[in-house]
Amino acid sequence: METAQSRGYRRIATEEAWITKELMERYQALLERGDHGDPGFQSLWGFFGRSQSPRARDLFERIQDMDARRLADMDATGIDMQLLMLTCPGVQLFEPGDACALATSSNDQLAETIARHPDRFSGLAAFAPNAPQAAAAEIERAVKRLGLKGALVNSHTQGRYMDDEFFWPIFEACEALDVPLYIHPNTPSPQMVQPFLPRCLDAAIYGFQAETGLHALRLIVSGLFDRFPKLKIVLGHLGEGLPFWLYRIDFMHAGIVRSGRSAGAQPLKRKPSDYLRENFYYTTSGMAWEPAITFVQQQMGHDRVMYAMDYPYQYVAEEVTAMDALPLSAEQKKMFFQSNAERIFRL
Repeated sequence: METAQSRGYRRIATEEAWITKELMERYQALLERGDHGDPGFQSLWGFFGRSQSPRARDLFERIQDMDARRLADMDATGIDMQLLMLTCPGVQLFEPGDACALATSSNDQLAETIARHPDRFSGLAAFAPNAPQAAAAEIERAVKRLGLKGALVNSHTQGRYMDDEFFWPIFEACEALDVPLYIHPNTPSPQMVQPFLPRCLDAAIYGFQAETGLHALRLIVSGLFDRFPKLKIVLGHLGEGLPFWLYRIDFMHAGIVRSGRSAGAQPLKRKPSDYLRENFYYTTSGMAWEPAITFVQQQMGHDRVMYAMDYPYQYVAEEVTAMDALPLSAEQKKMFFQSNAERIFRL
């Protein structure tokens, strides 16, 4: 039987979703009332939270299971550890008081799960972005007292993006604690989602990467990384497409700044691509495709790319074998599956 020792590395999957039963019940109540005002949430969780299709029921059960079934799935695919994160939209649909309480409860339950299976699970802290001071305090509590390894935001919060300085206490906390912030996709915001919906393009097929890539670019051109130069951001899905656009982003941003066309595109200390190479890290969640992975490793550095499965949304057993076959040296393969994650998340 193959083991981590015999293959020379542990497989750590770094974008693996879960949800508390409490939060799932809150989602279902929102869907029942229909007053949440978020068409993307309605599309995504109206299917996974209410549909009786086999695909929806399977995910509904897997994403809430934090013991026997999840561990069996990991064993079946050779995953040694999952880095757990609260699935989108997390607590971010709720008003600040409720969102803070739900984040605290979720983090406590996550810590309890990790304590039951410390060799198999680690995790990132949820927080309520719409209460930034409380969010910063919760991230600190989760890291220092619960042992969580960073923080997770599911992109926009009710249509608001974190380049707004209202949210910057959250970045200040992450930088001070020296922990990464993982920006996971959300469905496009209400003001963005409408053209996606008629063709069912709002979620992982295209809406997720369009929305989250936009969010990351907004952070860069806002000057966030000049204010917080040691801030570490993680993007899934091989960077939501941004590594493939480095040349054009740099070229066009420089032109916009030179022309004075927009006060919102400020002069930066470095090129946008420099921040993407120096402040960002990338996981392969949902992108088990050798040409794309190789390109991102070449452009962003082997030390910045980590394996992720995107469980249970994309639970494909054969992708693990495909990732083992990547054209990497033994040292690079260990970095990809294990040591990058250990270093970045301090596992």
